[in-house]
Amino acid sequence: MKLNDKKYIQNSIPNELKNVIIKALDFYPDLVDVSIEFKLSENIRKSVMQAQPKFKTMLGSRKKRAYIIKISRFFSLKGKVTPIHELPEDVLVGWIGHELGHVMDYLQRSNWSMLVFGIGYLTSRSFIISAERSADTYAVNHGLGKYILKTKQFILHEAGMSDAYIEKINKLYLPPEEIMHLMENIPIEN
Repeated sequence: MKLNDKKYIQNSIPNELKNVIIKALDFYPDLVDVSIEFKLSENIRKSVMQAQPKFKTMLGSRKKRAYIIKISRFFSLKGKVTPIHELPEDVLVGWIGHELGHVMDYLQRSNWSMLVFGIGYLTSRSFIISAERSADTYAVNHGLGKYILKTKQFILHEAGMSDAYIEKINKLYLPPEEIMHLMENIPIEN
């Protein structure tokens, strides 16, 4: 897709991440008309990226719901603070693709279901695990498997993360073996 196309005109996309965001969005044709604000943030609690519905739009129809994906402006890479846009492109595409998987999940939910989801996410570790693995599954099923694997490889083996953080990632998200199994079993469309 050319960056001057009007395909994602309803979305707010930071220039420094425009290429990777559009590349990830192109894997999700169902999101072409969905309003998503991609916002660089100074501080996201315990996360690098976070997808959620915009609160004001929760009061109306789910078809008109808008979403925000907060992206940490900086990433601690081997103890050094690095601008997020300087991470490898494939890693960012995988990370953003995962967050878009959350948006796909949210599209299926009523406003009431979203409220229950939010409470579950805040209060239950097993609920978080289910939500994160569901987002990974959406991403893999939309063709982002190799990017999800590269993101996981980067986080676990290249970013210099603490053992506690790596343990958290291993518990919450799909392991590489499951991702590869999903990739092998994606139905081929004609």
